[in-house]
Amino acid sequence: MAPPQGQMRPGRQLAVLGFIFVVLYLLVFFAGGASGSFKDRLEPKLGLDLIGGTRMTLQATNSVDGKPPTAQNLEEARQIIENRVNGLGVAEAEVVTEGNRNIVISLPGENRNLDEVGSAAELRFRKVLKAADGSGTAVAPPAATAAPPGSVTPSGAPSATSSGSAAPKVTPSGAAKVSPSPSGGQGGMAPAPSATPTPSAPASAAAPSASASAEPVPASIEEQRKAVEQKVGAAAWQAASGLQAPADLSADPSLGDKLKPFSTLSPQEVAVLPAQMQFNVPTIGCAQLDKRPPASISDPKQQVVSCEDGASKYLLDQAKVLGTDVDDANAVLDQTNAWVVSLDFTGDGQGKWTALTREAFNNEGQACDATALGQDGKCRVAVVLDNEIVSSPEIQGVLTGNSQITGNFTQKDASALAGQLRYGALPVTFEPQESQNVTATLGASHLRAGLLAAGIGMLLVIIYAFFYYRLLGSVIFLSLILSALLVFGALVVLGRQIGFTLTLAGIAGMIVSLGVAADSFVIYFERLKDEIREGRSPRSAVPRAWVRARRTIISANAITLLSAVVLYVVSVGTVKGFAFALGLATVLDLVVVFLFRHPIMTMFARTRAFLSPRVSGLGRALPARSQQTQPRNPRAKEA
Repeated sequence: MAPPQGQMRPGRQLAVLGFIFVVLYLLVFFAGGASGSFKDRLEPKLGLDLIGGTRMTLQATNSVDGKPPTAQNLEEARQIIENRVNGLGVAEAEVVTEGNRNIVISLPGENRNLDEVGSAAELRFRKVLKAADGSGTAVAPPAATAAPPGSVTPSGAPSATSSGSAAPKVTPSGAAKVSPSPSGGQGGMAPAPSATPTPSAPASAAAPSASASAEPVPASIEEQRKAVEQKVGAAAWQAASGLQAPADLSADPSLGDKLKPFSTLSPQEVAVLPAQMQFNVPTIGCAQLDKRPPASISDPKQQVVSCEDGASKYLLDQAKVLGTDVDDANAVLDQTNAWVVSLDFTGDGQGKWTALTREAFNNEGQACDATALGQDGKCRVAVVLDNEIVSSPEIQGVLTGNSQITGNFTQKDASALAGQLRYGALPVTFEPQESQNVTATLGASHLRAGLLAAGIGMLLVIIYAFFYYRLLGSVIFLSLILSALLVFGALVVLGRQIGFTLTLAGIAGMIVSLGVAADSFVIYFERLKDEIREGRSPRSAVPRAWVRARRTIISANAITLLSAVVLYVVSVGTVKGFAFALGLATVLDLVVVFLFRHPIMTMFARTRAFLSPRVSGLGRALPARSQQTQPRNPRAKEA
């Protein structure tokens, strides 16, 4: 027989809850990269304070107007910081943006000093002095293999000027090349290859490094060099110190045997070697150079060695133009409908850029070796962002105004290069907001303590429920178990899908949610007691109590959820984990309230146990005469 109109069907709500459980745990075991053993699939993603590691939260600030950086600039900063962290040799590092200002760095299982990775991106413009193979095994390449990926020309140069000169053109070859015609206005500043003979180049190029090496070296660096000398051996160190140019190992195999120990050095050990030694020793390859700490090549007054595309290593001059000298950079289409990168310099920066291009175009002092010259026999300028050469265009003239980097660029490549140049020029800094280092042992201890605290909290609630509500305590017990299973499954799925990690603060949020769940129990059951004390049967009291308690339960949970959302929006770091866990547990508590607690109470109200106050814990209904002891008319009492 169908139930009366308006009467609920508890089986439907319980079926919906069962369906939610089935879907959730199918996702746990079979979706979102679930792999490994049964135990592995049930493991949520744990935070660093539970498994050990390092976490740092950096806040991006703008020293000009105090406004947060744009989303594009923040993403570019994140990529640069991620490259820096990976350069430390860290595995499974996670660098994510948080809000519109924050970048969070997480290194699970490792304790590292991350103070340097949050420093502002360092953009440098350095003249290429020499080029060599960066594979770590071979010979200095001929000039033909050092073709630049682009060239720098005056911005807005027309394809045909009054003097009849043509702007550089891009060929469809793999490396971007330019036509040999110099742009207008260069007059007698034509390249003179005969004035740069190969024999004289090493001597002239070595002169700056000699003066640089004569500068005082900090004792700590000198001690590190001595440690490297002991590691590679006296013979290898002496052979490397005597090199004035990259050695041809195929011509002298014995020298290759002597220099082989340098290939075993770590990037940190390579970083303390003099720039000339890093460049001249063929067994030091780009695999080591690309992973050096950024601070090791940050001094603009020193020559450095850097790699391009992991294939060629360059000896670079002092940085005479910095990122702060660039006012703006944009990817635009030129007159030939080709993508170029337009550079705008500041007032002081333009003067520095003009001086640098004059040096490069005229090859002053014959500093550019034949291996470093571009396709037209002119010097190149490397654009270096931290450890990486993002471009090394050939200088096509003395540039007194805005300039363009031309090459075989697609729109994506030009936009990426413009973004790197633009970001390196922005006055963006990162201030540490939170830093945490946790050992693996301490993390395991935190996990045990958090689980123990959660278990004790749940146990106390259950003991209180059985003591005070008797049979109804079973409803509370089952509700808490179902809530825990829902929360656990959600943590596993969210960890795989959105990268949510359970931290100690998150466990604290779930413990607090136990109090929220207990409040909803008390509201409902006390309302139910009131209905029964007024003389109603359990079957009629349950729906009436639910209607009256439902609004209060929803309001209380809504306030808790709103607090969690506000806390999540305004907080940073692990506090966000607390807010997220509290909000998640609150939402799932509402699911259990509507799909389990009320339906199961409706079913219990139809059993005989509810007719016994001693068993149900609902109390005894008031007798009819006790309800009439208070006269309705006060005058009747006086009479």
